[in-house]
Amino acid sequence: MNHHPSDLLIGIDGGGSKTLALLADAHGAILGRGYGGCANYQSVGFPAAAQALSDSIAAAFADAGASVQPVAALCMGIAGSDRPEDQSLYGDWAAAAWPGVPVSVVNDAQLVLAAGTPDGAGVALIAGTGSIVYGRAPDGRLARAGGWGHVMGDEGSGYAVGQAALQAVMRAFDGRERPTRLTEAVLQHWRLSAPPDLVGQVYRSGMGPAEVASLAPLVHAAAEQGDAVALDILAEAGRELALAVAAVVEQLGLGQCSSTGEVACGLAGGLIVNSPLLRAAFLDSVAERGVCLDPITLVTEPAQGAVRLAERMLGKK
Repeated sequence: MNHHPSDLLIGIDGGGSKTLALLADAHGAILGRGYGGCANYQSVGFPAAAQALSDSIAAAFADAGASVQPVAALCMGIAGSDRPEDQSLYGDWAAAAWPGVPVSVVNDAQLVLAAGTPDGAGVALIAGTGSIVYGRAPDGRLARAGGWGHVMGDEGSGYAVGQAALQAVMRAFDGRERPTRLTEAVLQHWRLSAPPDLVGQVYRSGMGPAEVASLAPLVHAAAEQGDAVALDILAEAGRELALAVAAVVEQLGLGQCSSTGEVACGLAGGLIVNSPLLRAAFLDSVAERGVCLDPITLVTEPAQGAVRLAERMLGKK
């Protein structure tokens, strides 16, 4: 790699399971990718989160065939970093590790907004293990809906879909609901013999949200086979995601931002990216609410949005 430090940018997507750092040139071309562990200090503590950031950056430079060196700008999108105190914690770390380098710390949803909209205005929907909608108006005003965790929110998320699958299996076992393909699929998933065995699997093992969310692909597969219960679960998830998007659009008045009322939208997260049926249910529901999303972009690598934000820090976009 033969670049002057003033030509280099770092964009980081720090998630709850892994961290991805992208090393880019001044034009946003990716030179190297590097991975680290969880960067959410609320999950693993700040020393481990900082180590994940350092590891991913070092790996990105190594992937580019270079040693770690100063850069022109650094943008980090960290899951759960909504509060000023969270952002200050990461900002202070970066200021010590990268003295003199302009640094920006944002919520990970802002990365999807930057990567998934033409000019950074519109809405970003993340539906993976959890869910959140984040929006930005052309004048810079911000709004959000959801993202309150699996106990208080995360409607339409992988966790919510997985939980609905578990409930559907037990309701069918009781005779309170129609039989469903989900019964066999969920039991096979954990190699169990009968629905009552799920009690031990779910409650005695201390199952976390990610494990419940791991059932979401089973729901999509059953829905593809025409299972009415699975189709209903995805339809409900789509309605919840549409409700959150419509709430953000209303908060920001985005429907009045153009003569057509169209709103740019970035979609990210394994659940909605990998489930065409859920996306269709979401789009149908959001259209019923009078919200026209266009263009719609699937964001498979939100760290690209961090690079774009780093470019904007230097006035390049």
